[in-house]
Amino acid sequence: MHTALVIAKLIAVGLGLSITYQAYRGYRVYGSEPMLYVAIGFLFISVGSVIEGILFDVVGLSIFVAGTIQTTLVAAGMLIILYSLHGQMSQPTQGGG
Repeated sequence: MHTALVIAKLIAVGLGLSITYQAYRGYRVYGSEPMLYVAIGFLFISVGSVIEGILFDVVGLSIFVAGTIQTTLVAAGMLIILYSLHGQMSQPTQGGG
């Protein structure tokens, strides 16, 4: 195993899970549904950032299959985050004017 790569992946996952937690907290405290989608999206991205190596090294899948799964998870996470942003922007603003 490449120690530096494992450390970098752990840092990336830790950051992603921290963002997931903060977004989920925002959903719970303020009832902001878009924040729930941001949390889910970052969870997918966080898992996707390490799943390729696990599937390849531990499970024994081919690098192609492992990479395809990883890319699919990351893309799904980005789509979920994009959905949360689109839903937020499409709602009319309230207030002065």
